[in-house]
Amino acid sequence: MLCYHVLIFFFATLAICRSDDLPDFYTFTVQDIEGEEVSLEEYRGKVSLVVNVASLCGYTDSSYRALKRLQDILGYNQKFNVLAFPCNQFGEQEPHEDEVILNFAKTNYAVEFPMFSKIDVIGENAHPAFKNLINQSSVHPDWNFYKYLVDHNGKVLKAWSTKTTVEEIFDSCKAALDSIPEASVATDAAETSDLPLSPAEVVSKDEL
Repeated sequence: MLCYHVLIFFFATLAICRSDDLPDFYTFTVQDIEGEEVSLEEYRGKVSLVVNVASLCGYTDSSYRALKRLQDILGYNQKFNVLAFPCNQFGEQEPHEDEVILNFAKTNYAVEFPMFSKIDVIGENAHPAFKNLINQSSVHPDWNFYKYLVDHNGKVLKAWSTKTTVEEIFDSCKAALDSIPEASVATDAAETSDLPLSPAEVVSKDEL
């Protein structure tokens, strides 16, 4: 019995160590939807909600609308971003080129959050940044609009499936935003006079 408990402790400790040894999400480089190389270091110090999106999915309309509102609500101090990665691996529901995808998102939903070039998110050709999300969270996407919450240090806090609504994850996103050191938030917000300085000034999820 003692050996059994020792083995459980060993493997649990090993799993934690492996997770801690993983590079963080912001160490990777991606292409934005206009083809420019972008270092995700640009988002270090901020909270990111990373989502694999598609234009022809049954969840497209509700998800894009909710993600747009989430960005509007929590992006008040430029410390929160939805990061959208188009993907055609699930039901071939994102068959378009990047230019068409961007035009669709802007025309129909007026999105202003960052969008990136279409990628694979699973399989041998999966983008390293998405592999990192999966390795950190142990959550493998099996459809469009999976959501990965990344903290200001690049660590995945939580991950949710397609059916989990943006309203349901709002509190977790807000908590991650509130956990950013206040000095960092205040310094950046002060640079833009029309932005509130306190998380308390953010509207609630009732606005979703």
